[in-house]
Amino acid sequence: MNTIIGPDGITRCRWSESVPEFLRYHDTEWGFPVKDDRRLFEKLCLESFQSGLSWRTILVKRENFRAAFANFDINKMADFGQTDVARLLQDKGIVRHRGKIEAVINNAARAQEIVAQEGSLAAFVWSYEPDASQLGEPQTASTSIESIALSKELKKRGWKFVGPTTVYAFMQAMGLVNDHAEGCAMRAKAQQDRQSFIRP
Repeated sequence: MNTIIGPDGITRCRWSESVPEFLRYHDTEWGFPVKDDRRLFEKLCLESFQSGLSWRTILVKRENFRAAFANFDINKMADFGQTDVARLLQDKGIVRHRGKIEAVINNAARAQEIVAQEGSLAAFVWSYEPDASQLGEPQTASTSIESIALSKELKKRGWKFVGPTTVYAFMQAMGLVNDHAEGCAMRAKAQQDRQSFIRP
């Protein structure tokens, strides 16, 4: 059973009540479609940092990450140099992993290239939206044909820390996939948002 009835009587995905920080994130962000380049890039970065860690670890530090990485402004981050890397390695408010820090700075420059070529990061990402009718039961997969394809293309373009599982988690969170469990009250809301959403 992938759902649970909360203290407010609302049925939600079971994971939403595993830690206090997840409830608001589940109800207001996860699975709702996003086409803002900054938010999409932020999520790709945070998913990269999550690799090997729990999402709670990243979520509770999200404001620290935003402060440390210029609010995930692609153009500002692309200008980060070794002085910034050294600064970030001293920042106790984030995950201090040199490989991941250098990866997301690199990815900002690669994101600039996508924007120049495709018009926006959103247009590029949403071109990999899965056909909902081809997806299995919600929350039963950790990758998809599309997440594998997007991961492969990002890596081909020089991105780092963007494996298929990381990319699928990104797709779930940014609404490219409505993976709220059957019976979760937010599944219908996310679906409604997806139906009215104008693809970039």
